[in-house]
Amino acid sequence: FSSRTLWRFGFCARLLKTNHFRTAASNTSSPAVRMLLAQYPGRIPDSFVKVQRSSFFKMPETIEDKTDLELYSPPPRVRGMTQLDREAFKRTIVVPVLKVKKEIIGSLLKSLKHTLLQRPGLKRVIEDPDDENGRLVMLDPHKIPTFSLGGSEQEVLKQFDIPPVVCKHDLELTYDSFKLEEILRAVLPEGQEVTSGFSRVGHIAHLNLRDHQLPYRYLIGQVIIDKNPGVTCVVNKTSIIDSTYRNFEMEVLAGESNLVTKVKENNTTYELDFSKVYWNPRLSTEHGRIVELLKPGDVLFDVFAGIGPFAIPAAKKKCRVFANDLNPESYAWLLHNCKLNKVCDKIKAFNMDGRDFLLGPVREELSKGLLLQTEEQKTSSHIVMNLPALALEFLDALRHVVAGAARSAAALPTVHCYAFSKHHDPAEDVRQRAEASLGASLRGRCSVHPVRNVAPNKEMMCISFQIPADVLDGRPCPGEEKPACKRQRTSKDFSEETLPS
Repeated sequence: FSSRTLWRFGFCARLLKTNHFRTAASNTSSPAVRMLLAQYPGRIPDSFVKVQRSSFFKMPETIEDKTDLELYSPPPRVRGMTQLDREAFKRTIVVPVLKVKKEIIGSLLKSLKHTLLQRPGLKRVIEDPDDENGRLVMLDPHKIPTFSLGGSEQEVLKQFDIPPVVCKHDLELTYDSFKLEEILRAVLPEGQEVTSGFSRVGHIAHLNLRDHQLPYRYLIGQVIIDKNPGVTCVVNKTSIIDSTYRNFEMEVLAGESNLVTKVKENNTTYELDFSKVYWNPRLSTEHGRIVELLKPGDVLFDVFAGIGPFAIPAAKKKCRVFANDLNPESYAWLLHNCKLNKVCDKIKAFNMDGRDFLLGPVREELSKGLLLQTEEQKTSSHIVMNLPALALEFLDALRHVVAGAARSAAALPTVHCYAFSKHHDPAEDVRQRAEASLGASLRGRCSVHPVRNVAPNKEMMCISFQIPADVLDGRPCPGEEKPACKRQRTSKDFSEETLPS
């Protein structure tokens, strides 16, 4: 038996293992392995096969998948269903039960809690049809696979003077008895990826379904509502995020069509129309991280503010905030949330292009602030640029934000700029791209913080640095020769009648 053959079998086995854990539905068959076994019948050593098989099934998630498929799967007839039929999910399984007197149920359940049946929508104790004073305690068939108790369980029963006899009981499972992933795994084509995760935005569940899941999207939406209390609307993104206004088209899959919702993040409440503005609950930690860096009295310039997840907590921390967003809807909801959180006097809001905001209000305020800065005044300023698809392209404008003003290194603002990267070294990639836009080296003068994994091989990063003094002088300001743009709209111009209700 050649070493090359052993290597080929090992490769196929590894391929099998990789594919097995990659798919949501367990699939322990592999054409590559079957072909190899057929090619070398009787020549694979038994000990080698046993070692490989052991490596597959010692993983806890593999065991759970296998037993779920055997016992807790909906009936095969639901495969391919596109319109939800809850009645079709009924099936009967056999589970082990103990016959006990109702007087001792409470104490017995505490002692057997690790052995009891635990399934959504199922009672662990039911009446005994043969004894009005008795009860049937249902046990987990995975823990009692041979319908015989182990030593520890027998000891417990002995303490309660209960005969260690396990009976069989026909248990009807219904739609309510199955978990979300179990239902979707049974309905979607076998072997295809099952996505049961979603983003929760108030009462809205937001999905990003793949092409093979689209024929089942209305069923998926309804199951998510059924299995998640508080979710009353499910939407699926139907286009990529618009890089200008940071919103996207979506389809309501199930539930009500009300997309105006309320969310709470880091002890701050926001209201928004999810169909018209950008909101990502996965950025909660990052919002909190940046706000934690601020001190009362600091100044925050939020270039792409959205509805205010940086700006409003900073204002609540008694910072002076200048917040801007180009999207008129985001601007409207920013003002609405300022009023909701009672920070209108701390935030000056703008509805203009990010570059115009930097070269206009930010430049003006920073110049005034740096001229007035004294040694005793220890406040600092921060510029947040959370538009990861484009923000790096705006860094060149920072060369001119304090043009002509007296300044010290201590007074220069700190920038927190977000970017996506598909590079194998995303931190180095973001730093180099920031340097190219800024026109100065940031090596040793910046930090790059990983924010989240957006997709396979795509990371969201935040690069933070203090604007280097050497880039602020002697550069022509882009757009200075252009005709003046339309007057920017500020919060003072925004009438109460245009606020969302």
